[in-house]
Amino acid sequence: METPEYHITWKTVVMLVVALVILPILPILITGRWDWWQAWAYAAATMISFAASRAVASKKHPGILKERAESLEHKDTKSFDKVAVSLLTLLMLAQQVVAGLDGRYRWSPRLGPAMNIAALVLIILGYAFASWALVENMFFSGTVRIQTERGHSVVSTGPYRLVRHPGYAGSLLSYVAIPLLFDSLWTYIPCALLFIILVVRAALEDRTLRKELPGYEEYTHATRWRLMPGIW
Repeated sequence: METPEYHITWKTVVMLVVALVILPILPILITGRWDWWQAWAYAAATMISFAASRAVASKKHPGILKERAESLEHKDTKSFDKVAVSLLTLLMLAQQVVAGLDGRYRWSPRLGPAMNIAALVLIILGYAFASWALVENMFFSGTVRIQTERGHSVVSTGPYRLVRHPGYAGSLLSYVAIPLLFDSLWTYIPCALLFIILVVRAALEDRTLRKELPGYEEYTHATRWRLMPGIW
């Protein structure tokens, strides 16, 4: 298969700056607390996992960065997913804003360094699991669609032997831990909404793949769980 060329545009650069620089340090900007180690740790984990996973994935699967960068532009992206992506983006912004405001006005009690460190470990594990999925799956797009032009087929190796949507599973683990890292119980409001929307999105994506991707129905018999082994 011929490798598609991918040229970085100004739009892509702006999106990367917002997603990788402004959004991760937004709580610091809101509070003005430049010595807030939890916020810096979160920002570092986010930036490093993003850069490392994309570097490895692009080397293993040429063309995956182009697919992800252009995913919202594809006409065959499912309509439900356009809504889901918009809601997830707004809620991720809300998550950072609430964490910042809580850190500034001290609405929530301090949870202590031990809880903060445990939460950071969970976030890193969640990022690592999601990154593993990206590296393993050459069809790991940013939206739900059947990538016919790329020869879309079922991926059942790596983390896909454990759950059918490991990218979402890793994200869900981080949503549970982020409020604990920031000492911000109020941040559970946007994180809970993120959790709900991601579970719904996983269900709709799973239904789409069952109907439209050859071999996926058989794959569901081998890998039973969508997101959480033994639960769902």
